[in-house]
Amino acid sequence: MSEERKVVIDDVELEVDGSMTLIQACEEAGIEIPRFCYHERLSIAGNCRMCLVEIVGGPPKPAASCAMQVRDLRPGPDGQPPVVKTNSPMVKKAREGVMEFLLINHPLDCPICDQGGECDLQDQAMVYGVDFSRFREAKRASDDLDLGPLVETHMTRCISCTRCVRFTTEVAGASQMGQTGRGEDSEITSYLGETLESNLQGNIIDLCPVGALTSKPYSFTARPWELSKTETIDVMDALGSNIRVDTKGREVMRIMPRNHDGINEEWISDKTRFVWDGLRRQRLDTPYIRENGKLRSATWAEALKKAKLAIIDKKILGLVGDLVSVESTFALKQLVEGLGGSVECRLDQAKLPSDNRSAYVGTALISDIDAAKTIYIIGSNPRDEAPTLNARIRKAWLNGAEIKLVGEASDLTYEYHHSGTSRKSLKDLIKSEAPAKEDHDSLVILGQGAIRDEDGLSVLANVMELAEKTRSKFLNLHTAASRVGALDIGAVSEGEINAEIATADVIYNLGADEIELPEDVFVIYQGSHGDRGAHNADIIFPSAAYTEENGIFVNTEGRSQISNRANFAPGEAKENWAILRALSAELGNSLPFDNLSQLRRVLIQLYPHLEHTDEVSFNEWMPLKTGKLLEKDFVNCVHDFYLTNPIARASSVMAELSANAKVRNNSKVAAE
Repeated sequence: MSEERKVVIDDVELEVDGSMTLIQACEEAGIEIPRFCYHERLSIAGNCRMCLVEIVGGPPKPAASCAMQVRDLRPGPDGQPPVVKTNSPMVKKAREGVMEFLLINHPLDCPICDQGGECDLQDQAMVYGVDFSRFREAKRASDDLDLGPLVETHMTRCISCTRCVRFTTEVAGASQMGQTGRGEDSEITSYLGETLESNLQGNIIDLCPVGALTSKPYSFTARPWELSKTETIDVMDALGSNIRVDTKGREVMRIMPRNHDGINEEWISDKTRFVWDGLRRQRLDTPYIRENGKLRSATWAEALKKAKLAIIDKKILGLVGDLVSVESTFALKQLVEGLGGSVECRLDQAKLPSDNRSAYVGTALISDIDAAKTIYIIGSNPRDEAPTLNARIRKAWLNGAEIKLVGEASDLTYEYHHSGTSRKSLKDLIKSEAPAKEDHDSLVILGQGAIRDEDGLSVLANVMELAEKTRSKFLNLHTAASRVGALDIGAVSEGEINAEIATADVIYNLGADEIELPEDVFVIYQGSHGDRGAHNADIIFPSAAYTEENGIFVNTEGRSQISNRANFAPGEAKENWAILRALSAELGNSLPFDNLSQLRRVLIQLYPHLEHTDEVSFNEWMPLKTGKLLEKDFVNCVHDFYLTNPIARASSVMAELSANAKVRNNSKVAAE
C-alpha cells in the first residue's frame, strides 16, 4: 500500500504518494525540472544529472530528482516535512556545470541538424548554457551506425542518455542496441553492427533529446516552424492511434504520435510513422472510364453519367474498404440500399454478427491489458496486427502476466505458453482452464484470421465461452480501421460475400483493394490509389486519402474518434461522401445532405453513440451458440506487416522494409 507523504517544494507544501520520485512530485507542484535521460514510460537511468535538486538538511550536494523517491527524504529536526529546492544557487550552479560538460564534445551542428527547433539540448542550453567554452581540446568523434532505412544516426551528437537503448530493450523487445566502453570511449552502438528489427523502432527518433537519431526519410526536407500541424487519427490498423500529421503546402512531410493513455500511450508503429511517402505516389487524380479494354481519363460529368447508365435497373452490391470513414460508409449504404442493393464490409469473410456488439467488439478496453494477470491470444499475431497493442502486452508480461497463445507460433517479443495451433487446441484450452468464481484481471484477444473460415461463428462462440468460463474481458482485435464503424451502422449483406458478388450486376467498390472481383461484372471503383481495385475497374472515381478529409473512425475497442483533414487531395480527387452525394443527384434520388455536418447530423440521429467521441460504450454480454468446428489450424491474417493497404503498397519506404524483412526471414543462422 502506498502512503501519502508531505513535502515542501520551493515553499509550496503538498501531499504526494511516497513512492513518487522527486521529479514527479515537482511536476505535481507545477514545477518543470530539466531532464535528458528521464522518461516516465522507461526505467530510470539517472545518468544525465540534469535534474539535480537541493535537499535541505540532506547531503551538501545536489541530488538527482529522477532517482530519489519522496519516501527517502528525511523530515526536519522537529518532524517538519522535508524541504526540496529546485532553483537555489547550488542547483543553478550544478545544472550549469552539467550543461558545460554535455557541450564539451557536442558538435555545433545546429544549422544543419534535423532536430534544430525542437531540440531539448538547444532549449536547455538557452537557460543553463554559457556563451563561451573553457575547453580547448579537440572534440571526440564517433562512427555513425547503420540501423536500417528508418533511423539516421549522427553519433557524435549523442549525449549517452540511453533512452534509445531502454526503449528498444524494454518496450519494443529488441535486443540490438546497447552501450559499450567506459569514460570518453563509451558509446551507444548496435551489437555486431546489426540493423534494428522492431516495427516500433521509429519511436527512438522522438525519444532522442538531441539530433543523434533522426528520421532518414524526412531528413533535410523541412524545418519544424515551416510545418502546419494537424491532430488526427491513424488508420493503418484498427487501434485508432492518435497522431499528428505535419504538412508543408499540400504535402505530408511527417507523421508523429500524440499521447493517448487509453490507446497508443505515446508510441506508434513504423508503418503509421513512415507511410506518408505513399500518400504522394500512384495517386488517382482524375476520373477514368474503360473503353475497348483500356482506361482513359474523363471529366467528372462524363464519369458520373456513365456510372448512372451502368447502375440503372441493375442489381448492385457495395463493398466497403479497410480505410473508409463511417460517414463515407453511411453515404454508400444510403445510396446502394436506396437502389435496392446491399452493402458489405466483411471483405475478408470474417464471421462477425453485426447485431451483437459484444461479439464483434468485445467488452475490454485496450488499457485493460496493463493490469491483466492472464492474457489468452487466439489466432492472432498482435506484433503484426497492432504493434503498439503488442507493446502493452509485453509491458503486462514484464509485470508478471502469463500469456497463452493458440495459433501460429511467432516471435511476439515476450515469452508465452504455446497451447497449440488448431481448433482442437482451443477446445482443450477451454476444458483445461479452471472456472473463475469472480472476475480476475484476465483478457481474451481474438485475431481476425481465426474467424475467416466457414466455422468462424463457432470459433467466435468458443472464444466467448473461454472468456465466460475464466471471467475474462474479451477484445476482438480487428485489422481494418473501417470495420467496427461499418458494423455499427449495419453495412452488412444478408448472404455470404462470394455469393453476393456472383449474383451482382454492378459492384460499387469503395476503396476495397484486398479482394479479387470477377471479370464479367461491371465495377465502379472509388479510391485514392491506383492499386488492385483500380486495375479491374470500368469506372474510376478518384477520392481523398485519410489525411485529406474529415471523418469518424471507430477503433477495435469500440471507441469513436474524429480524423481531421491535414491537406488536400491531388488534382480532381474529391472527398468520398461528396462523390456519393453527386452520384445520387445524377441518379435523380439525392441523398438527404449537402455537406459533412448535415451528413453527421443524419448519421448521429440514427446511431447516437457515434457522437460520444473518445468514449467506449458498455456492450451487453450476449454469448453465441457453439457449433461444429473444422479440423484445421488457425492462420494469422497479416502475412506482410508493411504492405497491408494501398497507401503502404505505394510507399517506397514500406517496400524496402518488406524486402528487408523477407531477406531476414529467409536467411539461415550459422547453426542451420
